[in-house]
Amino acid sequence: MKQYKILIYKALGILLAIGVCLSVSGCHFTISPVSHVPANAAPAEQQDTAYKQKVDEIVAILDQYYVDGYSTDQLGDYLAEAVIASIGDRWSYYISADDYNAYMESNANAYVGIGVTIELTKEDDPGFTILSVTHNSPAEAAGLQIGDMIVGVEGESAAELGITESQHRVRGEAGTDVTITIRRNGEDFDVTITRQEIKVDVVVYELLENNVGYIKINNFDTRSSTDAIAAIEDLTGQGADCLIFDLRFNPGGMKHELVKLLDYLLPEGPLFRSVDYKGKEEVDYSDADCLDVPMAVLVNDDSYSAAEFFAAALQEYKAGVIVGTQTCGKANYQQTFRLSDGSAIAISTGHYQTPNGVTLAGVGVTPDVIVEVDEETYLDLYYEKIARADDEQLQAAIAALGK
Repeated sequence: MKQYKILIYKALGILLAIGVCLSVSGCHFTISPVSHVPANAAPAEQQDTAYKQKVDEIVAILDQYYVDGYSTDQLGDYLAEAVIASIGDRWSYYISADDYNAYMESNANAYVGIGVTIELTKEDDPGFTILSVTHNSPAEAAGLQIGDMIVGVEGESAAELGITESQHRVRGEAGTDVTITIRRNGEDFDVTITRQEIKVDVVVYELLENNVGYIKINNFDTRSSTDAIAAIEDLTGQGADCLIFDLRFNPGGMKHELVKLLDYLLPEGPLFRSVDYKGKEEVDYSDADCLDVPMAVLVNDDSYSAAEFFAAALQEYKAGVIVGTQTCGKANYQQTFRLSDGSAIAISTGHYQTPNGVTLAGVGVTPDVIVEVDEETYLDLYYEKIARADDEQLQAAIAALGK
């Protein structure tokens, strides 16, 4: 396993949402919808109060002795993060009230913005470079281009605002305007763009040479199964006689989206097993209808949860060949509980297993065909800078399908 994970924060076009989708600590696999704290939760006075006394003691000392003055406005958020961190589960996380809407939009594969993806290319850059412009987006209509740099938002320096605050300033209500400053070829100019709802391209596909259907699934959140099935039907209608599912860098998503797609692909039998915190086991089954074409799945170190279990299911049914590198090994699923102040916690409330009852915890899926890449190539694959013909893992999958 590589010694790093992709921790790139995308703003403006791809929701930041405290890194929920791409960070190691935040990949989710939602089994049930967002819920509120249960009414029968134990009263605070019945719980151990030692930690509360400790916090009160620290605050009292700060009040009396701290030289520069301070504010406790963010204390609740920091304490909440600390509580979740203290349980030692890398898959549980805290979502602040400010980030909650962005979190929900991320799960919905839709957001209100202008439709660009950006990154901080160099530490001393005066802004953020545009990596992609969404088709039919306000940004495309305004003439923004890949390689442009956003150096200002509403008259303020993007570098001083930082990527998180710049994202907040650009996002807003649909139909409202935002003015950004663009630097292109050394020249700065302002562009006023009307925000609108942007639907993320959760599935991208194309027919490659030799009738190979290529389908990249970016996550398993809202619309992923419907869009993937539509892509399969379009490709097979064009003459595709085999399929490659690219799940590299796929952070996972929702159980029902995974099960719906697996049901479409696989014959009758178990698809997914889960055991909740009460020890209750549930098994999702497929019907007899299935897709009878050769299939391959591309995975890597940053294929998480639903992506791993998709690959595992096809592997166990001998319905597809798995190509790439060992997957992450995430075997907990999370439920999201909304707190009274508008924030939320997503905590692990159960474990899941492959159709054959195998846990992937800490192990992941071992590809049938292992194709390692160096770190530079790994990042180029993430940013989609490598042509199909030069993608060694993709070419290995094509070869495995006999093409």
